[in-house]
Amino acid sequence: MQECSELVTMKNINLLPIGFFLTTTILMILVLGCNTVPPRTEGPGDLYTAAGFPCVTAHSSTRALFASYNGPLYQLTRESDGATMDIGVVEASAGDAGGYANAAAHDEFCANSLCWISIIYDQSGNDNHLMQAPPGTFVGPAKGGFNSLPIADMAPITLNGHKVYGTYVMPGAGLRNNNAVGLAINDEPEGIYMVLNGDHYSSGCCFNYGNTSTNSRAVGTGTMSTVYYGTATAWGKGEGDGPWIMSDMEAGLFSGYETKENAADPSIDWRFVTGMVNGGGGNQWDIWGANAQEGDLINFYKGERPQSKENDRYYPMHRKGSVQMGNGGDNGNGSAGTFYEGVITKGYPTEEVVQAVQANIVAANYAIPNVHLSRLTSFSPGAAQELTVTFTNTSDKAASDVQVSLDLPQGWPTVELQTIDDVGSGESVTLDFMISSPTSAA
Repeated sequence: MQECSELVTMKNINLLPIGFFLTTTILMILVLGCNTVPPRTEGPGDLYTAAGFPCVTAHSSTRALFASYNGPLYQLTRESDGATMDIGVVEASAGDAGGYANAAAHDEFCANSLCWISIIYDQSGNDNHLMQAPPGTFVGPAKGGFNSLPIADMAPITLNGHKVYGTYVMPGAGLRNNNAVGLAINDEPEGIYMVLNGDHYSSGCCFNYGNTSTNSRAVGTGTMSTVYYGTATAWGKGEGDGPWIMSDMEAGLFSGYETKENAADPSIDWRFVTGMVNGGGGNQWDIWGANAQEGDLINFYKGERPQSKENDRYYPMHRKGSVQMGNGGDNGNGSAGTFYEGVITKGYPTEEVVQAVQANIVAANYAIPNVHLSRLTSFSPGAAQELTVTFTNTSDKAASDVQVSLDLPQGWPTVELQTIDDVGSGESVTLDFMISSPTSAA
């Protein structure tokens, strides 16, 4: 077995917000001397399939969900010229198993331009790709009533220390496939999970990932089955003020058996969240949730469909078999959220396999990036705006002599370098820079 040595070093990191570069020197831990190429580990798709619950969809903008998947994860569309580019996974190399999204290619393609995520590719082999959502009962703000596309650089995070991007959904945006194949129909059993940003949510309808109608319209109760995340209370809620993991079953968001509050469904306060909804094959369904960075799944509900002893609205189910991310079944697009990965299975997964999937998600090591920027959108000539830079030391060692500077476009006034003497492990520091645009700026 080859021995690896650790070296503490300094490394420059470049991030590209709109109109300028940020260059910061941060403490990094590099592992040297590992020349072997490690195999890629199994993904959630492998675990489901091996347990007898094959994936009918597998979507992610952050990583491959199967050890053997080497295709594209998502497509970028560039505003400046309409060009598109598929972003795939980083290949394995010495000391790095790869399998995460190629953020370097993403950044290079989108440099000095605005990009959107226009497709999230289905890794299951069923071609159930998520694309720009068409109009339905509700219409979107884009041409033809389509929903707008997610802006591609709004949700940078890291996987095992590697920069990747989530899919950031603002109200009016969303992705869908009304011609999906293989998903559960009516009351057939299925499983659904989604990994998301627990701090990005709204009370609008409805930030969903899952099984939906085939025409972007509301087509009756019990025609959907999704993982929902947010603080909508018009149809039901969990304990406290939310946000909650619930399920959108059409004309109702449910947190348990009761149509209103279910105290066993807790408010969530994790930064990275695993949400899971399984059910079908009889009058049964469940909700699970977990911190996507540590720990096991927690069961929030397991039992009969909502009010199924009193009426037949939600049992038997009448699911239609299309797939969506970020909206309601009727294209209700007033929601907000950030999607990282998700899968829909054929069959009702067992507790053993869903806990294994959660362990796989934890092992992917979702984390916030070292550097976060407040987002500046535009300048008028001679205007001044303040940029806030937050540096978080996500390593397990103290960072010393952290230097933060801005690399602005040619002709813009320089901004003084700022130095931070010491940042402890897990600590964050915030710096403010005042940026003035030249009077000749367009």
